[in-house]
Amino acid sequence: MANQPSFEDSLAKLEQIVEKMESGDLKLEDSLKLFEEGMRLTKDCNQRLTEIEKKVKQLLKTASAKEEVKTSKSKDE
Repeated sequence: MANQPSFEDSLAKLEQIVEKMESGDLKLEDSLKLFEEGMRLTKDCNQRLTEIEKKVKQLLKTASAKEEVKTSKSKDE
């Protein structure tokens, strides 16, 4: 995965694929190839978003726990 494009690059490529397919100027075989690539890119982007969402939730949970400890210590003083 070291050579994996960034999320933004994948999304831009996906947008290009959609534009090409919407043009209607492609042969059936070319449309199928682009569709397959688009599905792969969609899956990759969704996986990345899911991973980021988990990280954000964990960070929020950690930040909330730290704030509770801080607030608890302030009340004890």
